[in-house]
Amino acid sequence: MTDDPITSDVLVIGSGIAGLAAALAAAREGDDVTLATKATRPEGSSSWWAQGGIAVSRDTPEEFKDDIMAASDGTADSEAVDVLVENANEAVEDVLLETLDVGFDQNSSGHDFTREAAHSEDRILHVDASTGKHIHVPFLNYIDDHDGVEILDDTAALELIRHEGRVHGAMLESDGEVDPYFAGSVVLATGGIGDLYPRTTNPDNTTGDGIGMAALAGAEVEDMEYVQFHPTACVLEENGDADVAFLVSEAVRGEGGLLRNGDGERFMPGYHADAELAPRDVVARAVKAEREATGEVTLDVSPLDFADEFPNLADRCEEHGVDWTDGIPVAPAEHFLCGGISVDDRGRTTLDRLYAVGECSRTGVHGANRLASTSLLEGLVWGLRAGEDAAGADPEPIEAPELLERDPDLPERFARDKFQRLTRVMDENVGVERDPAELQRAMAVLRRLKGEVDAYVRTRTSRSLYELRHASVTALLIARHAAENEESVGTHNLVDASEDPPESTAD
Repeated sequence: MTDDPITSDVLVIGSGIAGLAAALAAAREGDDVTLATKATRPEGSSSWWAQGGIAVSRDTPEEFKDDIMAASDGTADSEAVDVLVENANEAVEDVLLETLDVGFDQNSSGHDFTREAAHSEDRILHVDASTGKHIHVPFLNYIDDHDGVEILDDTAALELIRHEGRVHGAMLESDGEVDPYFAGSVVLATGGIGDLYPRTTNPDNTTGDGIGMAALAGAEVEDMEYVQFHPTACVLEENGDADVAFLVSEAVRGEGGLLRNGDGERFMPGYHADAELAPRDVVARAVKAEREATGEVTLDVSPLDFADEFPNLADRCEEHGVDWTDGIPVAPAEHFLCGGISVDDRGRTTLDRLYAVGECSRTGVHGANRLASTSLLEGLVWGLRAGEDAAGADPEPIEAPELLERDPDLPERFARDKFQRLTRVMDENVGVERDPAELQRAMAVLRRLKGEVDAYVRTRTSRSLYELRHASVTALLIARHAAENEESVGTHNLVDASEDPPESTAD
């Protein structure tokens, strides 16, 4: 331990809406807060990329709860959903409207509430189809100017500092230097797992850091098998691969956009009574099936005034050379992890003084499938509750772990090559649909990969290596939970790929 340890009352790791809310709440309690983030610009946070909006309860919290429960196929935690819907209006009013003065779209009656898939009424506040950045940028600026908060950007958390069931801080890396940071409480708000899959709507560097660190420290995780795939990521074919260009908001279908297959047929009415507005897991599987059967799926936006209603998306189409008048080519892409580090209604994990909020946490709100436009709300509500609860604990510096750097540097492409191996396994075996036999094979590969990475971590310390470690731990947890869950529900869709496919009837 250094002679003068670096301390803070609360250490928040992550700068999305959940981390910012936790930092705000703790600072309001009078604590000194350090916020460490890998991001070097707003775009590095998943919150910045959120398009559709943020749902609120308005005057009908019970109806909101019913929609969340229905979208989850009855698997969401009822008490957790109560916390969300009962605190939604107040949290949005307090932070987004009164504190940040976010300019949500208006109409002649006031806020222009819209509707998205699986919602029974218009309850979503939005700014065009780029709500995330219109919330995240002013929020980040507000926290950056707050006297009680210090932001460390381009800073990665490598490992939690813990002793006898309590977390005392984290080892942080910046510009190649690693130092222990001690805190009375630590709040993980590290976001999602996009880098575990080849096609994702997440920003770069979403490597499951919080989940990996918490699991290695002994915290419980739950529902890791529930990985949500967004059905309408705009994809562009290149060298035989479909790469994600950008996300096409759920709101486009909410306003009348139609999904058509390669034969020009509208197909969603044949899959679900709510057609294009069915739950995301249903739409994602349908889009996957139709792409495989007919070669492509496009989102037909001709029923709406696309350029006027969604100018930002129209601009994105133009930037990527997509003629939206011919339909926008779409495919499923990894979007959101519904499970994560197990927490209670205040974001407390099973380790003392460790909290988790946002996508890296498992509150129980989403169950097996997340309702559209609830992620920003969950991050805001739980971030505020966790930050308030985390405040008031004094830091207690202890002996920090020694992270060694004694062996030669690894080859430049080492981490990249291992990541490609990991994403290939996840894409082929732990994707939109899962075969139990393939899940077992995936676990075997991922166990070997984790063993290899663990061996290197013992004598080498670098951000890329630790990101790979966190990703391999998180991927193995997803595959393991998927293999252990024999119930096909929500985003965890089991198929028996071992059966012989039907003979083709084509000429």
